[in-house]
Amino acid sequence: MANPAEKTILVVDDEEDVRNFLTLALTEAGFKVRTAADGFEALEAVKKQIPDLISLDLVMPKKSGAKFHRELVKNKAWARIPIIIVTGHARDDLGKADLKELTMSGPGIYLEKPVKPESYVAAVKGLLNIESRGEEKKPADQVKLQNDLKNLIDEADPDTLKRLKELLNKKK
Repeated sequence: MANPAEKTILVVDDEEDVRNFLTLALTEAGFKVRTAADGFEALEAVKKQIPDLISLDLVMPKKSGAKFHRELVKNKAWARIPIIIVTGHARDDLGKADLKELTMSGPGIYLEKPVKPESYVAAVKGLLNIESRGEEKKPADQVKLQNDLKNLIDEADPDTLKRLKELLNKKK
C-alpha cells in the first residue's frame, strides 16, 4: 500500500489562498506538494516532473483547467495522471460545460469549493489507492458516494430527477 510521503501532488489554482489551503491540507497528511497558478505553469511543472496526482481548478486566466487537461491527454504518459477537480464553478456558466467535459472524458472526481480539508485529502488518497484510516474513512466514503450520485444525476431523465427531489424532500 502506498504511503503519502512517496507521492507528489501538483495543486493548480489561480487563487493563492486556495493553493495555500490545499497545500497545507496535503502536507499535513504527509504528501509532497508542488503548485501552479494556471494551466501554463502546470504544463511546465509536469514537463519537469510528472506528479502522482493533479488537483485542478477549472476556471483560471491564461489557460483554464479544461485547456490544460486537453494538452495533458495528448501525451500518453501524462494522460494516466489521476486528476481531482476542485472548482467553485461546477454549476455556473463559467465552469459547467468544462466540468461535464472533464468528468465524462477523464477525471470523474470533483469537489466544489469551499472544500473541507478532510474530504479533500480523503479524495486524493482514494484516487491514489492510499487507504484512509480512522476519522478519514467517513469523508472518503462520503466523497465517493457524492461523486457517484452527481454522475447519476447528470445522466438522469427529468422524471427521475423529479422523483428523486420528492424523495429527498420527504426526508427533511
